[in-house]
Amino acid sequence: MTADIITIVGKSDSGKTTLLEKLIAELTQRGYRIGTVKHAHDGFEMDKKGKDSQRHRKAGALATLVITDDQIALIRDDRTSYIEKMKTYLLGVDIILAEGFKRQRLPKIEIFRTNSGHKEPLCMEDDTLIAFVTDSGYKPDVPIFGLEDIDKIADFIEENYFRK
Repeated sequence: MTADIITIVGKSDSGKTTLLEKLIAELTQRGYRIGTVKHAHDGFEMDKKGKDSQRHRKAGALATLVITDDQIALIRDDRTSYIEKMKTYLLGVDIILAEGFKRQRLPKIEIFRTNSGHKEPLCMEDDTLIAFVTDSGYKPDVPIFGLEDIDKIADFIEENYFRK
């Protein structure tokens, strides 16, 4: 069975990563296995020039797996959708929490802070918005949480997205 995916969205410097870190810690403490995904806008290259894994890829390998005693990293050419990539490569987790992916048709928790320099939230009219984390007066028609309500946000996710 594939885990549900929830995205944490917000404009630049809104606190997405901080919120995600706190949620990961809280849900992990509750005994859940969390998979995470970070959206890389301009692509990225994990292989360092001249290293064996980069040399394998340059030679034409479709996929390269880097293995240590306690970690793995997979670098693979894959043209499937973001959602399919998440579901394929993050097996064995209870939920996938993704940072970014605001344009994907996935459940979204938006974080919006008044001191972030942004005038308004991203997802006020988005029907995939499931919760809103803020210190502002904006009130979309979804559950609203304060910036430090990590326990309550985790409760919301647990009650609505973990399979019983």
